[in-house]
Amino acid sequence: MGTSQVDKAASHGRIVNAAAARMRRDGTEGVSVSELMNEAGLTHGGFYRHFDSRDELVAEAIEAALGQGARRTDRAAKIGGIPALTAIVDGYLSQGHRDRPETGCAVAALPADVSRCGARARRAYAGQVQRYIDLLVELIPEADPQANRDEALLVLAALVGALSMARAVDDGDLSDEILAATARALHRHIKERNEGE
Repeated sequence: MGTSQVDKAASHGRIVNAAAARMRRDGTEGVSVSELMNEAGLTHGGFYRHFDSRDELVAEAIEAALGQGARRTDRAAKIGGIPALTAIVDGYLSQGHRDRPETGCAVAALPADVSRCGARARRAYAGQVQRYIDLLVELIPEADPQANRDEALLVLAALVGALSMARAVDDGDLSDEILAATARALHRHIKERNEGE
């Protein structure tokens, strides 16, 4: 690959990464092309050398955000079993995760935005949701496959819903309570489920 191609690829990556972070923080409509290009150190006019349309950028940035936001959960999952499940709950429902959406999970940050996007973004979102379900199924103590999948969906829905609500409310105490209460309830559920096996 020639130097100009390497430079173009690096510039493209900067644009996508900037968009991925901004979209997790501000939503897809809260991101302007000129601001992104400026943040990436490029001119607004250079945008169309990288993307055919804003929709293409949005789809690519959502794909990147989903992958980037999953890294923390993937690292916790490597512990294995109930300790991993506990670490995922604690990390996902932390104040730090709530307060830094630009570096966090795009599944919680972008559901409403993605529901109004095109097929590519929706497919990427569905793929990440499925990856989380599969990961959680592996961490849940053995039962029957359908029961494990049900448990995984319940845990994922509780994590995403609680984080989304905690970010949305304008009352800091209530936000903290949503995170803490959901974490406690999931920990009780995980403990009961583990003891029942």
